[in-house]
Amino acid sequence: MVTAGGKNVAPSKLEDILRADPIIGECVVVGDGKPFIGAIMTLDSETLPAWLESKGVSPDISLAEAATNEAVLHHVQAAVDRANKTVSRAESIRKFKILDYEFNLEDGTLTPKLSIKRHIVMKKIMPEVEALYEGVSSAQLP
Repeated sequence: MVTAGGKNVAPSKLEDILRADPIIGECVVVGDGKPFIGAIMTLDSETLPAWLESKGVSPDISLAEAATNEAVLHHVQAAVDRANKTVSRAESIRKFKILDYEFNLEDGTLTPKLSIKRHIVMKKIMPEVEALYEGVSSAQLP
């Protein structure tokens, strides 16, 4: 992808680093034609309950509640910060959004090998992507 500033960014490097985190399920790095790089992520519903419990949070909260939970947000921000240390500032993730659902085979967002179908995922998450850049012109950076 190429940002509005002309920087070529390979999303897979950041996506792979973030997907390696125990509570992050999937990650889609966005920013093609945009003023900065962003990320849309899902939480891993299998590992999340034990992680929440280890942080003193009820393991029974919904994905929607977890996506806005302070401990989860702090943890994901730390994961983003670690990933950003591996790339230049122009390639770094400036904003992210955690979805309140997971991608799956049934909705067509995952292949049988559980890889994301990027073109289908991008259509599905376009409102969240646009929200990352709302009110930001190509001349501005957060």
